Amino acid sequence: MNPHPHISEQFDSELDQARNLLMEMGGMVEQQLHAACQALTNHDAELAENVKESDMKVNQLEIDLDELCIQIIARRQPAATDLRTLISIMKASTDLERIGDESERIAKMALAIVHLEYPRDQYNDIRKLGELAAAMVSGALDAFARLDAERAMNIIRADNEVDDGYDAIVRERGSNMTDPENIERALHVIWAARALERIGDHAKNISEYVVFLVQGKDIRHDNMGSQ
Repeated sequence: MNPHPHISEQFDSELDQARNLLMEMGGMVEQQLHAACQALTNHDAELAENVKESDMKVNQLEIDLDELCIQIIARRQPAATDLRTLISIMKASTDLERIGDESERIAKMALAIVHLEYPRDQYNDIRKLGELAAAMVSGALDAFARLDAERAMNIIRADNEVDDGYDAIVRERGSNMTDPENIERALHVIWAARALERIGDHAKNISEYVVFLVQGKDIRHDNMGSQ
């Protein structure tokens, strides 16, 4: 029997608060990524500006979450699973903040091409890559919320598809620079694709933290995780 049940309940409440704050941050980053991709493929300057403004909120959430986790660790001195939970939350928040940074980068690319004539291909390649990256982020957050290591492993493997999509855009766009406007568009689309490839990497990182949290295994340098 726990001699201090109220202390245990308070600790559980604090852990829930940290988890909920991470999910709030994740939801905000998902919206930011979706809006950035939409701004790029729809030539929507106003939406791109909104993405840039929202990045400050994401940055503040990371700071708040780090402070909360540090306070919990200092006050409660957790061990084993609880400590892994807090470490994983802090690491995941860092990756979410970087996904926000990459989304802001995509928004900047959207602003850079908004004056160009809308292309016949309707940005199908970068649109599909954006959907793949967004699905990875959503899946990683879902796996974290449910502590689903199997789902996390599937997200880790999906990173190969995002990498292949990025490589295909670089090859296709890089070989099709026929005029100044096409060159300008191709360069900015390639940079946006690079940002999406990095977003996939961060979603993969979050998924690896889920495996660490559930199984206690660090698979960051385990080749099996990407096969």
